[in-house]
Amino acid sequence: LLGGGTGFVGRTLTQLLRSRGHEVTHISREGGKDRISWGELSHSGLPLCDAVVNLAGENVLNPFRRWSDAFCREVINSRVETTRTLAKAIANAEEPPHAWVLVTGVGYYRPSPTAEYTEDSHGGDFDFFSRLVSAWEAAALIPGSPTRGVVVRSGVVLGKGGGAISQMLLPFRLGLGGPLGSGLQPFPWIHIQDLAGIVCHALETESVQGVLNGVSPSSPMTSNATFAQEFAAALGRPALLPVPAWAVRAVFGSERAVMLLEGQKVVPKHTLESGYQFIFPDLSAALRDVVA
Repeated sequence: LLGGGTGFVGRTLTQLLRSRGHEVTHISREGGKDRISWGELSHSGLPLCDAVVNLAGENVLNPFRRWSDAFCREVINSRVETTRTLAKAIANAEEPPHAWVLVTGVGYYRPSPTAEYTEDSHGGDFDFFSRLVSAWEAAALIPGSPTRGVVVRSGVVLGKGGGAISQMLLPFRLGLGGPLGSGLQPFPWIHIQDLAGIVCHALETESVQGVLNGVSPSSPMTSNATFAQEFAAALGRPALLPVPAWAVRAVFGSERAVMLLEGQKVVPKHTLESGYQFIFPDLSAALRDVVA
């Protein structure tokens, strides 16, 4: 059972799960073939299933949405309330599922140019996004449940047809791309196939539980400037035009701009220890695949 299954990551995960022989039912606004509505879920409870995944969430970096109180509430509700609804349905299920996987974000960790964070590092209470991740993960907790719980904290997802790349592609293709702000800030990233792969690994591996960092192993060495150079190189273009910090703040608002102008060095320690093997551990190969 998959919340947010029609979104950018959800489409890739659905394809992967089905290719591995799993049946996937989406939770969406309206019911239909291979899907149920959030209303049905709240009213009738959890359908019989082996596992539940939640990827639902309004796109925080939608440049067409002003950073207002109403949009903040939408961002919170689309994550925390959907997660709470699913956790409640799992808790009340006569036959609870074996696994419950939630995908959140590395915004849980405090931005720093030097600190390195593993899944055991503290965070979660210093700005809007860290508090959002804390509330989101807290909503997933089901005390005393036999269902195995996994949280995947995702970095910036790189993939075709959506996410960060879709917003950057045009300026970079035109040779107008470049680093944001100083360009020195860490850039925690993951290829979409690896994020879907980690979720699938978490569903299929009985021994996996707790937090997994959904970032590439080379992500701690990637700065925003490195990303801009590699992305431009993959497109055969220069990356000479840095975007000043004030311009990023003007478009996104100062609270959201932090996500782009500051970053975290995040290490996928538990992810690697759990036996997951990355398809795209290397940035240049990941970007060549995305723009191919």
